[in-house]
Amino acid sequence: MQTIQNSTQLGGEDIPESRTLTPDPAPKDVTEAELEKLVFGDETEFLQGIRAHEVQTTGGSADEELDGWQDSDLFFLDAGDAETRGTDLVGPASLEVQSDHTFGGADRPAWEDSDDEKILVSLATNTRLRKLRTYEGEDLVNGREYIKRLRRQFERLNPVPEWVKYATEQHRSRERRRSSRKDPRLSDDDEAISEDQMDVDDEELSAQPLGKLLRSVDGLAIATSDGSTNKRKKLRAEVLDIQRTRDVGGTQPSAITSLQFHPIHPILLSSGPSSTLYLHRVSPSDSTNPNPLLTSLHVRHTPISTTAFEPPHGNRIFLSGQRRYFHIWDLPSGTIEKVTRVQGHGNEQRKMERFKLSPCGRWMGLVGTRRKGGVGVVNILDAQTTQWIAEARIGSHGGIADFAWWHDGEGLTIAGKAGDIIEYDLTQRCVVGQWTDEGAVGTTVIALGGGSVKGNNQKKADHHSLGGDRYIAVGSSSGIVNIYDRRSWFDTDISSPPSSASNQQLSIPSRPKPLRALQNLTTPTSHLVFSPDGQVLAISSRWKKDALRLVHLPSCTVYRNWPTAQTPLGRITSVAFSPDSRLLAVANEAGKIRLWEIMG
Repeated sequence: MQTIQNSTQLGGEDIPESRTLTPDPAPKDVTEAELEKLVFGDETEFLQGIRAHEVQTTGGSADEELDGWQDSDLFFLDAGDAETRGTDLVGPASLEVQSDHTFGGADRPAWEDSDDEKILVSLATNTRLRKLRTYEGEDLVNGREYIKRLRRQFERLNPVPEWVKYATEQHRSRERRRSSRKDPRLSDDDEAISEDQMDVDDEELSAQPLGKLLRSVDGLAIATSDGSTNKRKKLRAEVLDIQRTRDVGGTQPSAITSLQFHPIHPILLSSGPSSTLYLHRVSPSDSTNPNPLLTSLHVRHTPISTTAFEPPHGNRIFLSGQRRYFHIWDLPSGTIEKVTRVQGHGNEQRKMERFKLSPCGRWMGLVGTRRKGGVGVVNILDAQTTQWIAEARIGSHGGIADFAWWHDGEGLTIAGKAGDIIEYDLTQRCVVGQWTDEGAVGTTVIALGGGSVKGNNQKKADHHSLGGDRYIAVGSSSGIVNIYDRRSWFDTDISSPPSSASNQQLSIPSRPKPLRALQNLTTPTSHLVFSPDGQVLAISSRWKKDALRLVHLPSCTVYRNWPTAQTPLGRITSVAFSPDSRLLAVANEAGKIRLWEIMG
């Protein structure tokens, strides 16, 4: 390297200037030159390529270029296998599944193999792939179709998680709203759709999507409300024809403590301490998506203890927990009302976790939490206005164990923990009967069923029949369940009006004899549920695994063929019958709901 110094004259002074010269690179050897020619080519080949390209683009017509070629060299006819159909290679368009679950659906796969179209896969010869066929005679598919069907089979076995669906829908809603603001050509209907799909503030506790669902509930199968079209045949005793159907949904995050069927539509309501309420559509015969989840509602900081549809139409859901308030979910509108107190009775109603709605839908009974001198209280509210109406008191050591509404909704039966039971008539605002359960050792639960007064034949003059319920079942901490037939308590015919209310009160024996005492449970009885048609009584205990029995009425005999040792019940936390008495739902401590169909 050489350095050359020059001088320039500026203002009479010589200023040195330096400049560095880079020497010429060393000549390339033969190996390097050949490698460079292989990779990059040389100048001669580059110029020849340019000239060939110019000749090709400015050359003659296509016919001139194909002169001298034989037809056999230009075309190839692929006859293929004689048994292979064209539909075997390309799947039907109706079965193509969109596999892109990304936001907006605009992202392309990161990599695609062009050789997939050249691969042929036989679906008939491989027994593990026969499930991918769309019809019985299908055999060969190409690689792309094979990938689609594998993906479709995977999505059937592993559905998209709910949080992915929610996030995707929220993203698409925001995109639609953003596009509606940018594009002034959108119609008013499009803008309304965008507004309806906006995010819902959790603080407002509204569930507008469910309101839309139930406004268009025509798509759901509607059950008969009076049971006149599908009359249930009589069940035989001792042996029950019952079959297990598809389970409801997946596993919930906590034990299911409340379970109920909708009175009209095939919808199942379930909830538990996880503060979440679930609504499932009951469709066990659907093979593709049985018993899907319609929607869910999460109430923050409120472990839910009790939930119930409002009879008789089920347009509202009442839900409560171990709090000084409860919520009312109006399904048609999707709004949720919070009731914070019972006016004038706040001291007796510090918690609202235990309530029951009357079958007529007019009243709501709340078990009071404050006891003075062993006195238990049930506060009765108007279900429409949530205003306090009356209270029923029972003097029993330990307070109230449970209560049940009469069939006509005009009274209730209250059981104390010491075995004392009263019959309270709401129309008269007084106790019309008081009796003691035989051999009571800590009463835990009671239930009424087998109503003999139905439809238009029910009259207010029938209050002396205690609401028209024939049977009353009383469960105890020892596991013994006593079943009473209340028709034997009256000396006169229940179809004729009583002479006076006092005479009817005296006709109720103070210590009646049970029709049958069931000793099939060895742990405290936790659930007693009558089927709506009054032919079956379900008794269970959550304190022992698989502790469930079904009792035939009126024989009061326990079915001996079900459940068996292989019946998957678990520790039962809730039991419910469908309105037509054909389905039995059993929920357990593991958060699972299983269904059985009672055939006869």
